Amino acid sequence: MYFSLELLLFVATIATMEGVAYVTHRWVMHGRLGWFLHESHHRERPGRFELNDLYAVIFALPSIVLLAGGVRWGWGEWATWTGAGIAAYGAIYFGFHDVIVHRRVAHRIVPRSPYFKRIVQAHRIHHAVETREGTVSFGFIYAPPVEALKASLSANGRAGIREPKALSTARRG
Repeated sequence: MYFSLELLLFVATIATMEGVAYVTHRWVMHGRLGWFLHESHHRERPGRFELNDLYAVIFALPSIVLLAGGVRWGWGEWATWTGAGIAAYGAIYFGFHDVIVHRRVAHRIVPRSPYFKRIVQAHRIHHAVETREGTVSFGFIYAPPVEALKASLSANGRAGIREPKALSTARRG
C-alpha cells in the first residue's frame, strides 16, 4: 500500500470516528443501553474516576484488535492504519475532553481560538443537562454554533437542566 493511501486511510478513520462517537454518544450513552455508565459523567465526580471511564476501555478494544491484526496477525496494512486512526481519535478526544474541558489533568491551557472556545462551550452546554433526554451537542471534534445549541436546549424546555451550583448548595444546607 502506498504511504499516501495509508495516510488518507488514517485521516479518514479519524474523521469517521467523529461520526461513530456522535452516534454512540447520542443513542447508546444517552440511550437506555448505556446510560447506566454514562450517567456518572453528568454528575459531580467524587474521586478521580467515574463509571463512564469504562467507555475508554470499550472504545480502545477495536483499535487494539486492528493494530494487533495488522502488525501481528497478517491482516494487512489497512488494519494497522485504521487501528492507528481510532487510537489517534481517542488521543484527540482525551486531550480535548478530559484535559481541556473537564480539567482532569492539571494544566494552564486557556482556549483562545474561536474553534476551541466553541468546542468547550458546546460541551459545557451538553453538561447543563443531567438527564438522558434533552441534551444537545454529542460530537466532539465538531460542534454546531453555540447559538444553535442554546436554541435547541431552550426548545427542549427546562427538564433535566442542572441547577446553578450556588442554588444547589443553598438548598442542601
